[in-house]
Amino acid sequence: MNRAKFAVQWSFAIIVATLAGCALGPDFRHPDSPSAERYTSQLLQVEATPTRDTSAQHVKLGAELDHEWWHLFQSGALDDVVRRALASNRTLVAATSTLAQARELAAAQAGTLAPQVGLNGDVGRQKYGSEFLGPLTKPPPFTYFAVGATVSYALDYTGGIARSVEQQYAFAEYQRQQLDAAYLAVSGNAVMQALKIASVRAQIATVEAILGQDRENLRLVHEAFAAGSVSRLDIVTAESQLASDTTLLPPLRREISLARDALAVVLGQPPASLSLPEFDLTQLTLPRDLPVSLPSELAHRRPDILAAEAQLHAATSAVGIANANLYPHIMLSASTGQQAADLGHLFDRASNVFSLAGALVAPLFDGGTLRAEQRAAVDAMHASAANYEQTVLIAFGQVADSLQALDHDAEQLDAQAHAQDAASDNVELTRKSYTEGNVGVLQVLDAERLYQQARLGYVRANAQRYMDTLQLFLALGGSGPDAPISGTNSGIQQSAAR
Repeated sequence: MNRAKFAVQWSFAIIVATLAGCALGPDFRHPDSPSAERYTSQLLQVEATPTRDTSAQHVKLGAELDHEWWHLFQSGALDDVVRRALASNRTLVAATSTLAQARELAAAQAGTLAPQVGLNGDVGRQKYGSEFLGPLTKPPPFTYFAVGATVSYALDYTGGIARSVEQQYAFAEYQRQQLDAAYLAVSGNAVMQALKIASVRAQIATVEAILGQDRENLRLVHEAFAAGSVSRLDIVTAESQLASDTTLLPPLRREISLARDALAVVLGQPPASLSLPEFDLTQLTLPRDLPVSLPSELAHRRPDILAAEAQLHAATSAVGIANANLYPHIMLSASTGQQAADLGHLFDRASNVFSLAGALVAPLFDGGTLRAEQRAAVDAMHASAANYEQTVLIAFGQVADSLQALDHDAEQLDAQAHAQDAASDNVELTRKSYTEGNVGVLQVLDAERLYQQARLGYVRANAQRYMDTLQLFLALGGSGPDAPISGTNSGIQQSAAR
């Protein structure tokens, strides 16, 4: 009889040990890196072999962009603004706290894998009714005391609890990528608003120079009118040109005010107390060598892609949890302690008590709930996989757009430079002809108007190169300041193939 009992015990132990090693899948694996080797279908000018043109930008495909990419603009004022933004921005503070919360929740969930030990103490007054004891002698009411320890352990033979821990760590990883995304957004917004301020200031300076020229032209027309060489119509035309060019200033001043207010928010300050340097495009250096990571590397550095991957990881873990819920749950528990009706005898040997128990709860009929939840988890996993792939495609498209924008910016700047040179020559020849009496003042004003438009167009084209360079850096995704999540257990974070 003892031999049979021993065999049953060992058979049960072997079955439990075997089941404990059969955690239900699917196991998460990192998505494969994209096979694309470039972002655009054709070779762009910015990818061509560098020339002696010192103003040309060149892409260094395969180079890694530093997470402090704003240093490439070589501006101390810009570096200081970004530093202030990263130190004071409220969005970053919230994202940091949210990440800390997610990590603590993951650590709390990981604690459920260990046995749960507790200490109990009871004191009470008990009375039994006659119906409860039946024919037995009814004892008088009595006071009891009890103290002891309890241990409980959920036998995770299906891996459901481990999957829930894995899921919580995936949520924490998602929040870490959200922090990196906030870091990139804050630094990007700070640089963007600073560049916008510098760009608008350059345009305002150009417009003010144009207005100065308009006033000088109007003065010359008035002198010519006094000398009887021009008509009243020429004065009206010159005044009209001045009035028309004056309308260019209010929108620019409004734009610079909006940029300052937006930068104040990024810096975590009210606009009224904001103190900023006077950003100037001439004090910024347009990066010539542009580090651009390969498509396969982009998928491992952009925060939004890594966040989508973490969501896919969490969704995969949810399938394992739903699969585990289809199987029986086993709970083991034990307790030991002292019980007595007299506090003075509570710790006597005769007051020792203990208990050992095992509980198994198996789903038999639930109206199809568990199977439906399992199918829903699989559908959610497929949706997360599709969202991840879409996020990668959007990222590739944004990098391709930025690269092509830089190509077109170079063409536009070259065209504007030629237009400005041609307009300048035209103004010089027209003024000379006017001095010689070959043309009238209207032709001079038209030539100067074209030159002024070309000047303003050149300033805008040059500023656009800075903005599109910034957009490329943001599309490539910086590396956030936070280190990878520590404390993840290799037995929890699954890495096997799905």
